[in-house]
Amino acid sequence: MKVVKFGGSSLASGAQLKKVFNIVVSDPERKVVVVSAPGKRFAEDIKVTDLLIECAEKSLKNEKTDQALEAVIARYQDITEELSLPREIIQEIRLDLTERLNGDKSKPDRYMDRMKASGEDNHAKLVAAFFRKMGVEAHYIDPKEAGLIVSDEPGNAQVLPEAYESLSSLRWHSGILVFPGFFGYSKAGDVYTFSRSGSDITGSILANALKAELYENFTDVDAVYSVNPSIVEKPKEIKEITYREMRELSYAGFSVLHDEALVPAFRAGIPVQIKNTNNPTAQGTKIVAERNNTNGPVIGIASDKGFCSIYVSKYLMNREIGFGRKLLGILEDFGLSYEHTPSGIDDISVILRENQFDKEMEEQIIDRIKTELHADQVLIQHKLALIMVVGEGMRHNIGTMARASKALAKVNVNIEMINQGSSEVSMMFGVKEIDEKKAVQALYNEFFVPVMV
Repeated sequence: MKVVKFGGSSLASGAQLKKVFNIVVSDPERKVVVVSAPGKRFAEDIKVTDLLIECAEKSLKNEKTDQALEAVIARYQDITEELSLPREIIQEIRLDLTERLNGDKSKPDRYMDRMKASGEDNHAKLVAAFFRKMGVEAHYIDPKEAGLIVSDEPGNAQVLPEAYESLSSLRWHSGILVFPGFFGYSKAGDVYTFSRSGSDITGSILANALKAELYENFTDVDAVYSVNPSIVEKPKEIKEITYREMRELSYAGFSVLHDEALVPAFRAGIPVQIKNTNNPTAQGTKIVAERNNTNGPVIGIASDKGFCSIYVSKYLMNREIGFGRKLLGILEDFGLSYEHTPSGIDDISVILRENQFDKEMEEQIIDRIKTELHADQVLIQHKLALIMVVGEGMRHNIGTMARASKALAKVNVNIEMINQGSSEVSMMFGVKEIDEKKAVQALYNEFFVPVMV
């Protein structure tokens, strides 16, 4: 059995749904289909999930939602008309959305999750109806009835262990099962979504629960590339990559797969295949537990912007028990999460997403660190980009860090921070945002472009 997930761009129109149908029925092992909400049909288009968020925000502000609601319904209507599906489907979608809009608003976060989840839920019903119209047995599966139980954390739900046993019974269900991604239900019966783009997580959970032989994730690219194609023209395709490498790259900016999606598949030892809906014969990228390190020390380079660094210096910091805990405790008091904490003997830096706080909070944080920790110096540096160089082969190659540093020096990129994970599978460089593309291009040339003799 294979679990197959299709992203929003793969399901954005009737023409795309026809491609999806042909892919699914071409392999009888593709029994479970996880669907996203309709995505963009063209560059300037708006995703249905974003339309739903806009609709919910207007409702929470007691503003008129008629126009926003009709924009959502219009997307489904275009698809049903293109596929010549019964008009009753649109009537059901309208009724469902209206009920959600008029639901309890006393807990805005929960209300927002109910609205966002409707994108996948209604699309799963539409996709199942289309499959049946095409003459195959297909069933919409309600996550609540199937037992996808999650934690009650709005926008950041986590699957609960007991969900796997409940979901395993779907293995004996007849026909093709169409399962909405992105959300589950708490034990109390309330809707909670995973983090954004969480349909990848749903697919991975189902692959684990059903002991699938393969989890296929269809998107709109032929493969995972060694670097962002918008930064480097025609980069090398990655044919095979480990869970650990992909997790590092996804965290650091690779948008092909949600960075949390690999965990359930990894725990069950299920390989993940990235494929292209628009070119299904392409080999794609396979994510596995282990691979042969034949490509050199580095398999991929990822980057992301929007970070800042809180630098704290204090003489004899290493002798002071609990200093790091107290520092992170101050950040916790402000509700801030951190990404990395590179440190030295007398100094430590904390890397955070800078959109978490404003200038006023920044001044309060600096004041508390100076007052409570008696720091000698506290500096906050904004507009940083983090570049992650990833590869299992780095553990067996000497001088990878030196090569990377030299490549950046050649193009006059100053390294603001360096951090290497204890697993030795990744190394991270902090540079100014303005230098991000130049730095990535230099690193790609160093590790992927053959030297001309």
